[in-house]
Amino acid sequence: MSKQNRIRWWWPLAAAVLLAIGALAWQHKAARTTDAAAAPPVLVIDPGHGGADGGAVAADGTQESDINLDIALRLDALARFWGLDTVMTRSGTDIDYPSDAGSIAAKKVADQHARVGLINNTPGAVLLSIHQNKYPAAAPHGIQVFYGRAAGSDELAKLTQSNLTAQVSPENRRVAAPIDQRVYLMDKANCTAVLVECGFLSNPDDLARLQTDAYRLKLASVLLGSYLQYIRGTVT
Repeated sequence: MSKQNRIRWWWPLAAAVLLAIGALAWQHKAARTTDAAAAPPVLVIDPGHGGADGGAVAADGTQESDINLDIALRLDALARFWGLDTVMTRSGTDIDYPSDAGSIAAKKVADQHARVGLINNTPGAVLLSIHQNKYPAAAPHGIQVFYGRAAGSDELAKLTQSNLTAQVSPENRRVAAPIDQRVYLMDKANCTAVLVECGFLSNPDDLARLQTDAYRLKLASVLLGSYLQYIRGTVT
């Protein structure tokens, strides 16, 4: 079964998961606005890494970039199913690099610059960057949401962290935190921006969950529900 067909097959279950959070957003009539001429929000979905940059690698060879993309595709499909505007910074495993980017380092730099350009040239952008964590030891685990410097980022991050903890990982004790300024994409994005570390590839339990369709779908559903709550102005 193709990836797109699997996503379509999971939509009924995804809709049920979304109702737990997304319905709260639609109970509120007034959408979030910044000024009278503000563009409608556009969910920019960033599957971290990709192409020549596989990101973190689990002990069994699972690449972060592949998990990031799978979750992102589910999130994009669900968002479009709900009639939302979306943009993806990549939608496949390959990346079209400039001809003068010869090394992996140069390709990474070019890719990050291209993503920032896409984000900052998207009116009404709200960035959600999807990643996986890794640590030398196996013990660290759990989901954590980080936020950028632009207005609304901390609000969206704290909401998303709360929802992920409640709906996906009740035992998680991690809290939303500001992103390290050395993370280029998040530092240069001029819009509301959060980065979600969905789990630790170095932790056997996190990895096992992240390798299942059901868990990835649940993550995508709660991420979308959190975005819906945010843009509908339900955070007090």
